[in-house]
Amino acid sequence: MNRMRIGDLTERAGVTKRTVRYYESIGLLPSGEREGNGHHYYTEETVARLHMIDQLKKIGLSLEEIRDVIELYFTDTSGVLPKRKVLGILREHLADTDQKLEALGQFRSDLQSHIERFERWLEANDSD
Repeated sequence: MNRMRIGDLTERAGVTKRTVRYYESIGLLPSGEREGNGHHYYTEETVARLHMIDQLKKIGLSLEEIRDVIELYFTDTSGVLPKRKVLGILREHLADTDQKLEALGQFRSDLQSHIERFERWLEANDSD
């Protein structure tokens, strides 16, 4: 098993030490193995997890959502279960986005109506 210290891990994964420690604290990454000298050591799987976390963030998942699915990527070798779970999350995001777009459309329509009402009033009452 190829083990590495946190500096090597962060370099290979393109993240900071602070990020690694934060992800460990919220359960996204298992803590590195501690040896007698106090150093933490990490494995290739940790690098793979960090890359997967990055990919899932890029498609719009929150860290909490990632925490709910990340383990599936490393336990289901078929990839079916994690992809089904992510698909469900993405569908929820799409539904939320559609609701927000509808609300924004209504807000825009209301703004346009107010602008037109103010313009009509000013045209009728402007003494310049």
